[in-house]
Amino acid sequence: MRKWRDGCGDVVTRAMALGKRKHLLALQCAREVLERAWTAPFSIEQRYRYYPHADLLETISRSEEARLLAEGCTRDLWRTIKPDVVLHSDSNLLSSILILDFKFPCPDSNEARWTLYGEKSAYQGSNQGRVYREALKGEAVIISPRWGVTQ
Repeated sequence: MRKWRDGCGDVVTRAMALGKRKHLLALQCAREVLERAWTAPFSIEQRYRYYPHADLLETISRSEEARLLAEGCTRDLWRTIKPDVVLHSDSNLLSSILILDFKFPCPDSNEARWTLYGEKSAYQGSNQGRVYREALKGEAVIISPRWGVTQ
Protein backbone atom coordinates (compact mmCIF):
# COMPACT_ATOMS: atom_id res chain seq x y z
CA MET A 1 0.00 0.00 0.00
CA ARG A 2 1.43 3.37 -1.03
CA LYS A 3 1.82 5.92 1.79
CA TRP A 4 2.85 9.55 1.97
CA ARG A 5 3.62 11.79 4.93
CA ASP A 6 2.11 15.15 5.76
CA GLY A 7 4.02 18.18 7.08
CA CYS A 8 4.06 16.67 10.58
CA GLY A 9 5.45 13.38 9.31
CA ASP A 10 2.12 11.60 9.90
CA VAL A 11 1.18 8.87 7.41
CA VAL A 12 -1.38 9.65 4.68
CA THR A 13 -2.58 6.48 2.95
CA ARG A 14 -3.98 6.20 -0.55
CA ALA A 15 -7.40 5.45 0.98
CA MET A 16 -7.18 8.69 2.98
CA ALA A 17 -6.25 10.69 -0.13
CA LEU A 18 -9.13 9.16 -2.11
CA GLY A 19 -11.50 9.85 0.79
CA LYS A 20 -10.53 13.53 0.65
CA ARG A 21 -11.41 13.66 -3.05
CA LYS A 22 -14.78 12.02 -2.41
CA HIS A 23 -15.42 14.50 0.41
CA LEU A 24 -14.78 17.44 -1.91
CA LEU A 25 -17.40 16.19 -4.36
CA ALA A 26 -19.92 15.36 -1.63
CA LEU A 27 -19.49 18.79 -0.02
CA GLN A 28 -19.91 20.54 -3.37
CA CYS A 29 -23.14 18.60 -3.95
CA ALA A 30 -24.37 19.32 -0.39
CA ARG A 31 -23.75 23.05 -0.86
CA GLU A 32 -25.76 23.11 -4.10
CA VAL A 33 -28.70 21.28 -2.51
CA LEU A 34 -28.67 23.31 0.72
CA GLU A 35 -28.51 26.65 -1.11
CA ARG A 36 -31.81 25.70 -2.77
CA ALA A 37 -33.54 23.78 0.03
CA TRP A 38 -32.36 25.08 3.42
CA THR A 39 -33.56 28.59 4.25
CA ALA A 40 -31.61 28.91 7.52
CA PRO A 41 -27.82 29.28 7.67
CA PHE A 42 -25.55 26.28 7.25
CA SER A 43 -21.82 25.76 7.62
CA ILE A 44 -19.60 23.61 5.45
CA GLU A 45 -16.33 22.48 7.00
CA GLN A 46 -16.39 25.16 9.68
CA ARG A 47 -13.59 24.50 12.16
CA TYR A 48 -14.37 24.92 15.86
CA ARG A 49 -12.18 24.83 18.94
CA TYR A 50 -14.01 22.94 21.69
CA TYR A 51 -13.18 22.79 25.39
CA PRO A 52 -15.52 20.10 26.78
CA HIS A 53 -14.72 20.63 30.47
CA ALA A 54 -15.66 24.29 30.20
CA ASP A 55 -18.46 23.62 27.68
CA LEU A 56 -16.86 26.34 25.54
CA LEU A 57 -17.01 26.40 21.76
CA GLU A 58 -15.52 28.98 19.41
CA THR A 59 -15.23 29.25 15.66
CA ILE A 60 -11.87 29.40 13.95
CA SER A 61 -11.77 31.69 10.94
CA ARG A 62 -10.90 30.26 7.56
CA SER A 63 -7.87 32.57 7.39
CA GLU A 64 -6.56 31.37 10.77
CA GLU A 65 -7.10 27.74 9.75
CA ALA A 66 -5.33 28.39 6.42
CA ARG A 67 -2.39 29.99 8.24
CA LEU A 68 -2.03 27.01 10.56
CA LEU A 69 -2.28 24.53 7.70
CA ALA A 70 0.20 26.50 5.58
CA GLU A 71 2.78 25.98 8.31
CA GLY A 72 2.60 22.31 7.32
CA CYS A 73 1.94 20.82 10.75
CA THR A 74 -1.61 20.23 11.89
CA ARG A 75 -0.73 19.76 15.58
CA ASP A 76 -1.66 23.41 16.13
CA LEU A 77 -5.21 22.38 15.34
CA TRP A 78 -5.33 20.17 18.45
CA ARG A 79 -8.62 20.53 20.36
CA THR A 80 -10.52 21.39 17.17
CA ILE A 81 -13.36 19.72 15.35
CA LYS A 82 -14.44 20.17 11.75
CA PRO A 83 -17.82 18.65 10.90
CA ASP A 84 -18.57 18.34 7.20
CA VAL A 85 -21.96 20.11 7.28
CA VAL A 86 -23.77 21.84 10.13
CA LEU A 87 -27.38 22.99 9.78
CA HIS A 88 -28.23 25.94 12.03
CA SER A 89 -31.66 27.25 13.03
CA ASP A 90 -30.49 30.87 13.08
CA SER A 91 -27.33 32.95 12.66
CA ASN A 92 -25.70 31.44 15.76
CA LEU A 93 -22.93 29.30 14.28
CA LEU A 94 -22.22 27.84 17.73
CA SER A 95 -25.35 25.70 17.81
CA SER A 96 -26.98 23.32 15.39
CA ILE A 97 -30.04 21.36 14.50
CA LEU A 98 -28.21 18.67 12.59
CA ILE A 99 -24.56 17.76 11.97
CA LEU A 100 -23.74 15.69 8.86
CA ASP A 101 -20.48 13.83 8.42
CA PHE A 102 -19.62 12.04 5.18
CA LYS A 103 -17.79 8.72 5.49
CA PHE A 104 -16.25 6.76 2.64
CA PRO A 105 -14.96 3.50 4.16
CA CYS A 106 -12.28 1.64 2.25
CA PRO A 107 -12.98 -1.00 1.20
CA ASP A 108 -16.64 -0.09 0.85
CA SER A 109 -17.64 -3.30 2.64
CA ASN A 110 -16.32 -1.72 5.87
CA GLU A 111 -18.98 -0.19 8.08
CA ALA A 112 -19.23 3.61 8.15
CA ARG A 113 -18.50 4.66 11.73
CA TRP A 114 -17.46 7.60 13.83
CA THR A 115 -13.74 8.11 14.30
CA LEU A 116 -12.64 7.17 17.81
CA TYR A 117 -10.34 9.69 19.47
CA GLY A 118 -7.13 8.14 20.77
CA GLU A 119 -4.76 8.96 23.60
CA LYS A 120 -3.13 11.88 21.74
CA SER A 121 -6.48 13.65 21.33
CA ALA A 122 -8.11 16.26 23.53
CA TYR A 123 -11.22 14.08 23.24
CA GLN A 124 -9.62 10.77 24.21
CA GLY A 125 -12.11 7.96 24.82
CA SER A 126 -14.89 9.64 22.84
CA ASN A 127 -15.86 9.59 19.19
CA GLN A 128 -16.61 12.26 16.60
CA GLY A 129 -20.38 11.91 16.81
CA ARG A 130 -20.48 12.32 20.57
CA VAL A 131 -18.12 15.30 20.52
CA TYR A 132 -20.10 16.95 17.69
CA ARG A 133 -23.37 16.49 19.62
CA GLU A 134 -21.90 17.84 22.86
CA ALA A 135 -20.16 20.79 21.22
CA LEU A 136 -22.88 21.92 18.81
CA LYS A 137 -25.93 20.73 20.78
CA GLY A 138 -27.52 19.04 17.76
CA GLU A 139 -28.08 15.57 16.36
CA ALA A 140 -25.12 14.09 14.48
CA VAL A 141 -25.42 11.57 11.65
CA ILE A 142 -23.12 9.79 9.24
CA ILE A 143 -23.87 9.76 5.52
CA SER A 144 -22.20 7.01 3.53
CA PRO A 145 -22.80 5.67 -0.01
CA ARG A 146 -23.26 2.07 1.06
CA TRP A 147 -24.70 2.53 4.56
CA GLY A 148 -26.94 5.56 3.98
CA VAL A 149 -27.73 7.74 7.00
CA THR A 150 -26.72 6.30 10.38
CA GLN A 151 -26.06 7.60 13.88
